[in-house]
Amino acid sequence: MSDYKAFRVELKDKIAHVAINRPDKFNAMNADFWTEIVDIFRWVDETDEVRVVVLSGVGKHFSAGIDLGMLAAGTHKYGKDVGRNAELQRRVILKLQGSINAVDNCRKPVLAAIQGYCLGGGIDLITACDMRYATVDAQLSIREVDMGLAADIGTLQRLPRIIGDGLARELAYTARTINGEEARSIGLVNRTYADHDALQAGVLEIAQEIAGKSPIAVRGTKRMLDYMRDHSIDDGLEYIATWNAAMLQSEDLRIAMTAFMNKQKPEFAD
Repeated sequence: MSDYKAFRVELKDKIAHVAINRPDKFNAMNADFWTEIVDIFRWVDETDEVRVVVLSGVGKHFSAGIDLGMLAAGTHKYGKDVGRNAELQRRVILKLQGSINAVDNCRKPVLAAIQGYCLGGGIDLITACDMRYATVDAQLSIREVDMGLAADIGTLQRLPRIIGDGLARELAYTARTINGEEARSIGLVNRTYADHDALQAGVLEIAQEIAGKSPIAVRGTKRMLDYMRDHSIDDGLEYIATWNAAMLQSEDLRIAMTAFMNKQKPEFAD
């Protein structure tokens, strides 16, 4: 693994720990963040030993969102032509979207562990994860309307599929802050924990459980769930039939069945 400026990355027991590492800046997403996250999740996808990802933030906060200094620096590139400015801005937005898409498109499950602030771009990031977990006092907010713009990096596209249209609209229109317990009650996070230590231990336990499963089965399950976001039930049934026509021939199936019948813990190859 390479050294990163905006992240700390570790691999242990089949679990990749990916932590935003700018605690003195509330883990705000600077230019390094947006380029490095693509490289990190490419490494995750290409490394067979990695079976699960835990995504977190170093220090008191998960992330305060996009670094405002980075946004301000981008305005200096504008000229006098509105059309050319728009084309430039569109490319920037698509590049940022691509960084968040790298998380969403990861073939392995990604679990977000959220403490402290999770604001603006932080919501974009966690909605691209498979599951989300938070401390009870975490503070989550879609802040973009208070900055005079519409969120454009994924929140408005993904959040309604997680918590429903009405609640997503309320949070996006008002920019109000919710705590971890309310986030759990509306389905934005799966579970809450009393403090940061309990959060890290709890999410790690879930990650370890997933890492012990057949990687073939887990990736197939994730692929099917992702596919169903944009397809009908009939499409999904057809796809899983074709997928499992190959995957049911995996050695993992025999190992799992044998372990189950013998009441043993199965061991699967990467």
